[in-house]
Amino acid sequence: MASLQLRRESSMDQQESPRSPEAKLGMKVEDLWGVQEPKLSPNEKLNACFESIPVSAFPLAPQGIEIKSDASLAEAVQILAQNKILSAPVVDVNAPEDATWIDRYIGIVEFAGIAIWILQQSEPPSPRSPSSPSGTYFAVSINGMTSAVGLGTLGPEDASITSGDFFEALTSSKFYKNTKVRDISGTFRWAPFLALQKSNSFLTMLLLLSKYKMKSVPVVDLGDGKINNIITQSAVIHMLAECTGFHWFESWGTKKLSEIGLPTMSPKEIIKVHEDQPVLQAFKLMRKNRIGGVPVVESGGKKAIGNISLRDVQFLLTAPEIYRDYRSITAKNFLIAVKNYLEKHDKRSPMLSGTVTCKRDKTIKELIQTLDSEKIHRMYVVDNYGNLEGVITLRDIISRLVHEPHGYFGDFFDGVLPLPENCRV
Repeated sequence: MASLQLRRESSMDQQESPRSPEAKLGMKVEDLWGVQEPKLSPNEKLNACFESIPVSAFPLAPQGIEIKSDASLAEAVQILAQNKILSAPVVDVNAPEDATWIDRYIGIVEFAGIAIWILQQSEPPSPRSPSSPSGTYFAVSINGMTSAVGLGTLGPEDASITSGDFFEALTSSKFYKNTKVRDISGTFRWAPFLALQKSNSFLTMLLLLSKYKMKSVPVVDLGDGKINNIITQSAVIHMLAECTGFHWFESWGTKKLSEIGLPTMSPKEIIKVHEDQPVLQAFKLMRKNRIGGVPVVESGGKKAIGNISLRDVQFLLTAPEIYRDYRSITAKNFLIAVKNYLEKHDKRSPMLSGTVTCKRDKTIKELIQTLDSEKIHRMYVVDNYGNLEGVITLRDIISRLVHEPHGYFGDFFDGVLPLPENCRV
């Protein structure tokens, strides 16, 4: 116990007092870290610590934004964009007041699902598929498209598919204005969603956000049948950034990326879009590969000139007029138009920071601090010449913090994950 006391005093001397609710949470982990069995490895110690803390201890999200099922898609996009969030739970307006959480919500609407909806509007209906909404033909006919886009690759020669007035015409159409959030429920990954109870452990939450690829985890209150908190990957990274100085964090965070196996991919495996390809190709790649963003690389080169993520789909729908002067909306034109727009309307946007990169000799601690301060979701690893070597996401970092014990979830995910090949999310 004497050594534990010394460790606590050392940590407190470094930090004076916990700076935030996240730092207080880090102190709980520090206390547990000091009493773990010495024979355990550092990774096993962390697993044991996080298994001992309930998710109810995680700081509450500043705002509980919910979207009604009868809200229009346009209203949903505005709510997500204005509150700077990637997703929000959808409340069934027809649910009774005393409904359980599983009946109160129909799912979570995400920019991922909205991107899928846009892609559906840019694709002519297949003769084999059931009759499509009338709006599909309207959106397609804006540009006189005659060939199916599908999941194939869009090249520079296809840039006219996304001409400058495509999204302005789409967002001014009655079809867009009349489409309800419940109408795109087919893009929701879960029905309604996977949720945790307050008593579930931190370890469970961290595994869902990493190995099981959930970007956010709702925590429900079984008493009132409502969502009590929503924990995101970004919130976990912020918590880790607030824990610098604690022994448990420093023992892990001071390791170099290469020491913990990051990035996990080779340069040839990087999924990217070239600057002269249509911007829709970026979203098609995200949809096909189930990822949250792609780098935009220079034509014929290996250097990244920007990044397009799922959240950026909002700029196709909330400010479609900014592309009016472009003959086509290529990935490069998209980045330029959005940057000009943000310089006038939101100078604090992460998109104005340019492409944030790092080298392999960066420590995990430095990476976390940069991701948190810049409010970004991925970092591109480059060589000494600035050429892309890999990508590190928030999920990659969390997956290196904990591991799943054998049989931890039993057979719960059997048949659920991985997702079917034809899944749209």
